[in-house]
Amino acid sequence: MKLVRIFFIVILAYLFQQCATVPITGRKQLLIYPEGEIMQLSLTSYQDFLKENKLSTDAKNTARIKNIGKKIAQAVETYLKSQGMESRIEGFNWEFNLVQSKEMNAWCMPGGKVVFYEGILPVCKTDAGIAVVMGHEIAHAIARHGNERMSQQMLVQAGSVAAAYALKNKPETTQTVLGAAIGLGANYGLILPFSRKHESEADRLGLIFMAIAGYDPHEAVDFWTRMAAASSGQKVPEFASTHPSDSRRIADLKAEMPEAMKYYKK
Repeated sequence: MKLVRIFFIVILAYLFQQCATVPITGRKQLLIYPEGEIMQLSLTSYQDFLKENKLSTDAKNTARIKNIGKKIAQAVETYLKSQGMESRIEGFNWEFNLVQSKEMNAWCMPGGKVVFYEGILPVCKTDAGIAVVMGHEIAHAIARHGNERMSQQMLVQAGSVAAAYALKNKPETTQTVLGAAIGLGANYGLILPFSRKHESEADRLGLIFMAIAGYDPHEAVDFWTRMAAASSGQKVPEFASTHPSDSRRIADLKAEMPEAMKYYKK
C-alpha cells in the first residue's frame, strides 16, 4: 500500500501543475496532453471523416454554414484577444462543412474543424438556429473539452492500475467485485458527470459566442425545444447520460440568458 500512496502523490503533484482555466466560466480543468498533439490527432480523424462522407450538394445551405461559422469564429477570436486569452486559439485553422446525412448532429474538433449534418438544418430553421448549434460546438473546442476528456480517461486508467495493485493479494472474487465497483464509480462519478458539465458549459459559452457575433441568444431556447420534440426513442436517465435532460438544458439556458444578453448587439 505504501507504493500505491507514493503513486497517487506523484500523480496528484503532476496534475496540480496541469490545471487550466476555461474562458468566461472560470472553471478549473485538468489538461494533461499538449494541445498541439490533440489538434494533430483531430486533423487526421477529420480528414478520414471527409474521405468517408460526402459533402452536401446544397450550395445555399453550405454557404450558410460557412458564413455563420466564420462570423462566430471571428467574433470569438476578437473577444479572446481582447481578454488576453488568444492562446486558446493558437494553431486553430477554422473550416466549416455540411455533409450529406439525415442525422441531427454537428461537431467541432479541436483546432476548429466544424461539420454540420443536413439532418439538423430543419431543426435549426433560421440562421440564428444554426448559430445556436455553431456556438455550442465551437465552445467545446475553445474550452478544450476534448483534451479534458482524454485527461480524465488517463486519470481513471491510472487509478485502475493502482487499484489492481492494491487488490492483488485479495481473493479472486473480491478482486472481481471491487474492480467492477471501481469501474462503475469512475463512470458515474467522474466520466458521465464531467461530460454533462461539458455540455452545460458549451451551452453557456455558446450563448455568449452567438451573442457576440450578433445573433439573438433567445433563439437557443426555441432551438432546444424543437430539438427535444424532434428527438424520438427511449432516453436514458439523466444520471446515466452524457447530456443533460432536455428540461434541465432549457431551464439552464433561460437562467443564463441575462448574462448572454450583455454581449448581444444587433
